[in-house]
Amino acid sequence: MKNRLLPFLAAASILPGSTVLEARPAAAGSPEPGPIREVSPGKAMEKYALQYDNLKPVDGRFPSDYRLVQLALLLDTSNSMDGLINQAKSQLWRIVNEMSHMHKRGEQIRLQVALYEYGNNSLSPASGYIRQVTPFTGDLDLLSEALFSLTTNGGSEYCGHVIGSSLNRLRWNSSREGLKLIYIAGNEPFNQGEVSCDAACRWAAERDITVNTIYCGDYRTGVDTFWKRGAEIGGGSYFSIDSDMATEGIVTPYDQDLMMLNSRINKTYVPYGREGKARQERQTKQDMNAAALSAPVAAERAASKGSKLYEASRWDLVDALDRKTVTLEKLEGENLPHELKGKSRKEIESHVEKKKLERDALKQQISELGRKRDAWVQQKERQSAGSMSLGAVILKDLHTRAAAKNFGFR
Repeated sequence: MKNRLLPFLAAASILPGSTVLEARPAAAGSPEPGPIREVSPGKAMEKYALQYDNLKPVDGRFPSDYRLVQLALLLDTSNSMDGLINQAKSQLWRIVNEMSHMHKRGEQIRLQVALYEYGNNSLSPASGYIRQVTPFTGDLDLLSEALFSLTTNGGSEYCGHVIGSSLNRLRWNSSREGLKLIYIAGNEPFNQGEVSCDAACRWAAERDITVNTIYCGDYRTGVDTFWKRGAEIGGGSYFSIDSDMATEGIVTPYDQDLMMLNSRINKTYVPYGREGKARQERQTKQDMNAAALSAPVAAERAASKGSKLYEASRWDLVDALDRKTVTLEKLEGENLPHELKGKSRKEIESHVEKKKLERDALKQQISELGRKRDAWVQQKERQSAGSMSLGAVILKDLHTRAAAKNFGFR
C-alpha cells in the first residue's frame, strides 16, 4: 500500500479496551511525530500488548551470556522489496563469515539470528501484517531456509509494530555485555500504523537493544520519512541503500576449491535422531539455494563450514558428541543412521572419530581458503566502492557496535 502516509498515534491514546484490533494506517494529513515523554516506553508497550497478541511478552527462560551476539532482521516483504530479499539471501554467508572472526575476551562468540517479515498483505491484518519467520537461532541452515521462503505481496508497512513485536516475542540476552542489534529495512514512512515507532525505539534503547534503520531508496527521503529519527531514538545508525542493486558476489580464484571441499565435508556429517535425515537434506538444499544464486555465494556458504559458527549438534553425531549434547549410552538404535544400526558402541565410536578427524582437516583447509578469499574480495571492493547494499551496511555497522561492547575481530 504505497500511499506515503505519515501517521502518528501517541502511545497513551491507544487504550479504548482490551479488544484485539486490526492494525491500520492513520488518516492522511496526520502530524509529524512528536515526543511522547508523558508515557514511559515500557508502559506504552504494555498497553499495546493488550490489543495485539504479537506484542505480548514471551514467557520462559532467557539467555545470559557475555559472548552472545544477537541480530534481529526485520525485512519489508511488500511488493517492491524483491531486491531487498535477494540481497539478504545472497549476503547471509558473507555476514556469517565476517562474524566468525569475532571474539570477546579471547573466546569465540555465540551467534543467534532471528527473522521477521512485515508489510506483506498475505499476513493477518490483526497481526499488523507481521510474521516471526524464525525466533533466535544458531541453526544457520534453518535461517537460510527461512530467507528463501520469503515472498513479496502487498503491503502495509508498520515499523513500530514489527520492532515492538521483535522486542517482546524474542528471547533477548539478559547480559548487558552481549551485543543486541535490530536491523529494520523498508521503503515506506517509518511512522505508519497504530504502534508508535517512537515508543518502540525508546523501549529498545532502554533495554540496551540497538535499532539500526535501513531505508531502501534516497537518503534524503529516508530522513524526511523518519527512518533517521528512528535510528537516533533507538541508539543506532541510519543508512540508505539501493535495494535493487545486484549482489551476486565477487568471483575469486578460490571459489571452485571451496565448493569441492564443501562436497567433501558434507560427507562427514552423521545424522541421528528423528530429525537427523531431514536436517541433512536441509543442509543439501541450502547448498543448492546458494549455488543457484551464483558461484561466489556458494563459495561464501562453503567457507562458513570452516568456522565454529556453523555447527550441527542437534542432528549430527560428530558435533553432538564433541559438544557433549548427547551420549552413545542414551542413543537408541532407531535414532542412528542406517549404516550404524546394529553396530557395537566401539564400532560407532570408531566411525564417528574417523569422521571427526576428516572434518577437522577439511575445516582447516576451508578456513585457510576462506581467509584468502576474504582478502581478495576486500581488495576488489576497495577498488570499486559504489552503492551500499543490505549486507554492506550491516557489516559496516557490526564493526562499530562490536567495538562499543568490547568485541574484537581477529
